[in-house]
Amino acid sequence: MSPKASPISNAQRALDTEPQSVDAPLSAAAAFLVLVVKDDDASIATARSVVASTGDLIKDLRIRANSGLFTCNVGISHRVWGPLTGKPAPSELVPFREVRGATHTAVATAGDLLYHIRADTMDLIIEFEKLLLEAFGDAVTAVDDVAGFRYFDGRDLLEFVDGTANPDGLDLPAATIVGEEDPDYAGGSYVVIQKYLHDLSAWRAQKVETQEAIIGRTKFDNVELPDATQGQKSHKTLCTIQDADGEHDILRDNMPFAVPGRGEYGTYFIGYSRHLWVIEKMMERMFIGDPPPLHDRILDFSKAVAGVTFFAPARKFLSDLAD
Repeated sequence: MSPKASPISNAQRALDTEPQSVDAPLSAAAAFLVLVVKDDDASIATARSVVASTGDLIKDLRIRANSGLFTCNVGISHRVWGPLTGKPAPSELVPFREVRGATHTAVATAGDLLYHIRADTMDLIIEFEKLLLEAFGDAVTAVDDVAGFRYFDGRDLLEFVDGTANPDGLDLPAATIVGEEDPDYAGGSYVVIQKYLHDLSAWRAQKVETQEAIIGRTKFDNVELPDATQGQKSHKTLCTIQDADGEHDILRDNMPFAVPGRGEYGTYFIGYSRHLWVIEKMMERMFIGDPPPLHDRILDFSKAVAGVTFFAPARKFLSDLAD
């Protein structure tokens, strides 16, 4: 019989594998900051130091939040994982794999570091980004910086409630946090971001019944519609991943964004998952179709213009990069 782990060793393991704020509640404001790290040794060293000290910067800002929400998760891409951490990559971490369907493409774009920042108010987010980018200096280039907002009762700009299928309770960590299947990276989470731009004029030209059939839910009261068993499937059905082990969930914390003066309206998708393949399978079903070529009809009104994959390691893994 193997000896029982001591309470101290169990507590230490819990500290070593404490996740970042993957399970933070939905916020009123958010930012998605994507950075590319320059390849010279000095820039890599600076990036490593700033990433390692991010936890301290979060605490500095959180105390100014007057008990309001403020969280930030850091993701690292496959391209800089080795140079930045000096360790082998998590078992499923690969660059974002472009998905090319007959009509639409999930494009892959540049990105080495992701800062997913959530707060009750945008002032905290702006202050955090200012201090963060000052610390990085010229070691990084910002390739995307999108401010998201909560739209009425959790709706996207297509005016449907978003994130209804998110897991909760104990299902949430089970769906999002890596466990003993990859023990060196337990407590981490795979993160995929995609930026979608909407053709609102074309969408609003559709009858409500057509919109509901595309989404798979009623528009006013967010009631789930029956799944199609054959032929064209709804967005909801195509994003439901099932196999012999049951249904595989992810956590979405999508946010609407807009620049009305430029006619730009969109959704910033962010998905956290214990297994990267689950999100990749969702994208395959959306863009290629199930069966092909019956793609997700939401893509006829929402164009993917960015896509990057990251891994958000446990808190202690990040802070230990300073050693």
